[in-house]
Amino acid sequence: MFQTIRNAFKIPDLRKRIWFTLFLLAVFRFGAHIPVPYLDASFMQMFLSGGGMDLFSMFDVFTGGAFSNATVMALGVSPYINASIIIQLLTVAIPALERLAKEGVEGRKKINNITRYVGIALAFVQGAGLYVTLHNMGIEMNQQVFSNTGALGFFVITLTFTAGTAFIVWLGELITEKGLGNGVSLIIFAGIVSAIPGGIKSVYETYLSANVSIKSVAMAALIVIFAIGAIVLVVLFNSAERKIPVQYAKRVVGRKMYGGQSTNIPIKVVSGGVMPIIFASSIMAFPQTVVRLATGGNLPGPGDFGYTILSCLSAGYGSGWTDIVYSVLYFLLIIFFTYFYSSIQFNPIELANNMKKNGGYIPGYRPGKPTSDFISKVSNRLNLAGALFLGFIAVLPVVAGAVFGIANLQIGGTSLLIMEGVALETVRQLESQMVMRHYKGFLE
Repeated sequence: MFQTIRNAFKIPDLRKRIWFTLFLLAVFRFGAHIPVPYLDASFMQMFLSGGGMDLFSMFDVFTGGAFSNATVMALGVSPYINASIIIQLLTVAIPALERLAKEGVEGRKKINNITRYVGIALAFVQGAGLYVTLHNMGIEMNQQVFSNTGALGFFVITLTFTAGTAFIVWLGELITEKGLGNGVSLIIFAGIVSAIPGGIKSVYETYLSANVSIKSVAMAALIVIFAIGAIVLVVLFNSAERKIPVQYAKRVVGRKMYGGQSTNIPIKVVSGGVMPIIFASSIMAFPQTVVRLATGGNLPGPGDFGYTILSCLSAGYGSGWTDIVYSVLYFLLIIFFTYFYSSIQFNPIELANNMKKNGGYIPGYRPGKPTSDFISKVSNRLNLAGALFLGFIAVLPVVAGAVFGIANLQIGGTSLLIMEGVALETVRQLESQMVMRHYKGFLE
């Protein structure tokens, strides 16, 4: 990877793209430290200190701490991602969107515009909900959260959150168009990476800052080995795929012969990527998020009604057997959403029909239904392996946090999958750009 990056800097066009991408990522990190007018950041940090992992804690991780610091980019690209998921699911249910998706480049442009507008609308709704929640929290604590509590303060704060999301989406589109890699993914990647020094500091303060002993050093070394092993495992599974051989029959059209070549259909083990984990974690975090919005950030304590239920639906909020229940439910939801997302993205019947129309077949299987049944069987087996892997990676940080006594590791699996996926995809795109620019024609 480092050799690839080194070679890329030797090509002027790629060097410009890389520096342009790094510059826009620096702009994003600079904007993540600009405070929102009329809002005290200490109340946002107090709002997040209630324990457990809800959607707001996920916002904070994916924005690199911009949410807890109450900056203009506090909501990050989460509203845009939510809008993308909603539009993607509606594409299957609404015929008009399905027709747009099949219209090629122009159709995708229209869907992207719809997604953009829906994302901005969601950002405004989320910003307004956050304002109301903080306002209720201030009333319960008998403190002044906003320096301006009138209509002006509401619209300034809400529109600032919305503008921050719109600006980040614009930066992401600029990176995709004129930079290198997928812009929105790289922005999420930058936010997660910026939180790594804080994690290292947390490990240092837990084991090495006070009483340094053989046990504490061994625990710190075990955490490092644990992290490296998880990274290697994610890389292996992200790159794993099953290649189904396909043979195309020879056809004579006029005086020319077509077909006769052999190819394959690559089916990835982790076909859904990080999406099943995001779906599952959002469902698990939704009840606690609703309770926080309704109560102004307060969560029920031990002995209160709903405490046990919320403890079973949020890691790090309860303790003991509730974390076990959370891990089991989380694991089962990931398996369900892996199959659900795969069924939306991958259609064996359509693939088999397209192969049949083009004269393709899988050796040993007749075209049509036998082919689609075989592809579906292979896909289900791979989905099971991918679902078990995703569940293991997602639950592993919960177990590690309980064993090592380190908080805020609950969505470490999600962060790790996002970082690895974005890094590998960016390197692949970089290599393809280098191959294209180093290509020599036959005359040379």
